[in-house]
Amino acid sequence: MPTHREPAPDLFGAAAHEGSVDAPLAERMRPQTFDEFVGQDDVAGTDRPLRHAIESDRLSSVIFWGPPGSGKTTLARLIAHHTKAHFVSFSAVTSGVGELREIIKAAEHRLAMSRQKTVLFVDEIHRFNKAQQDAFLPHVERGTIVLIGATTENPSFEVVSPLLSRSLVVVLRPLPDDALRTILGRALSDPGRGLGRWQVSMTDRAIERLVGYGNGDARALLTALEFIAGQAKAGSDGTRRIDEQLVDAALLKKSLRYDKTGEEHYNVISAYIKSLRDSDPNGALYWLARMLEAGEDPKFIARRMVIFASEDIGNADPMALVVATAVAQAVQFVGLPEAQINLAHGTTYLASRPKDNASYVGLLEALEDARAHGNLGVPLHLRNAVTSLMKGLGYGTGYRYVHDDPQAQQEQTHLPDPLNGRRYYRPKPGP
Repeated sequence: MPTHREPAPDLFGAAAHEGSVDAPLAERMRPQTFDEFVGQDDVAGTDRPLRHAIESDRLSSVIFWGPPGSGKTTLARLIAHHTKAHFVSFSAVTSGVGELREIIKAAEHRLAMSRQKTVLFVDEIHRFNKAQQDAFLPHVERGTIVLIGATTENPSFEVVSPLLSRSLVVVLRPLPDDALRTILGRALSDPGRGLGRWQVSMTDRAIERLVGYGNGDARALLTALEFIAGQAKAGSDGTRRIDEQLVDAALLKKSLRYDKTGEEHYNVISAYIKSLRDSDPNGALYWLARMLEAGEDPKFIARRMVIFASEDIGNADPMALVVATAVAQAVQFVGLPEAQINLAHGTTYLASRPKDNASYVGLLEALEDARAHGNLGVPLHLRNAVTSLMKGLGYGTGYRYVHDDPQAQQEQTHLPDPLNGRRYYRPKPGP
């Protein structure tokens, strides 16, 4: 039976206009075959299982997870091209739950009447709440739909576990620079879908600038290229020449991919902390610069520095906490952009100091004992006899005042009987 695909202007309607000069360049240049799909060979290379499954129309439910412009929607279009199932696209941003119910109802009818399955592509699937995602489960289990989800957010946090366990998660990476150069070259040379008819010429440094601006995002790259080419004036020979100065002037400032509430936020701060922990001031400064350039709240960075000073340096250098706290105060007092200097000062200090997490590890072990053993009684000799009744019950009896009896420091126990002998604090030997 021939495949009938419902129109979905929010995602796929533009496909009909790929050859039109009115469509954005990024849309016109969207790969139409696997041979045009570059930069994700680990996922869609000729010998990869996902590609075989798509080309043989044996795909099960899958979730594409990756940053913007990495190829999630393009893969969905390739699935639409190869499948004999009924293909429906749906956006969690622009469409509602009522529309989704109608799609499921039609899919059930289609399966019952013609035994034709339905492939449902849900863009931005993380926008659905947990209850809405649960609604997919029975239809996925019965085979009424094959669910194709796309998300820029970590599915571990944003997709319900039952749905996640029934789906293959395919991770798409930011496109490497060589893939962006290939995409850029095609756009410049293609006279039909690209800018070939404009006779655009770019210097090598301009290309590198633009590839850097793309930052792994093909859509951002092509959108910027189209804008810059539109600003370039044709010379007497009809050629539009683009150099790095024109690129810099058109784009004003590179926009780093960084979502202060998303996974990249956690990835970058993790890289920063691990660089500090490994005593690498160069790595730490780079990740600090990444956060500052992307607009991270400097108070957030300062708070993490204060935590790090006690967690990872501790008594190996007690001044670390003093410095980190001073940086946090300076950030509040000075503000950006000058507070960047304070953050750099604190970063290089913390990275350069010896490390000892004995205080933190000891606390974790003590917390574990406190939870495991409950409310163990305070030994009588450590209790304070503030009333005659308490004194009569033995509170404080046998306590040795260390200033009068220095031996008490070693001989007097300070833990409940079941925990006697526990050693929580084990500082590293000094250099």
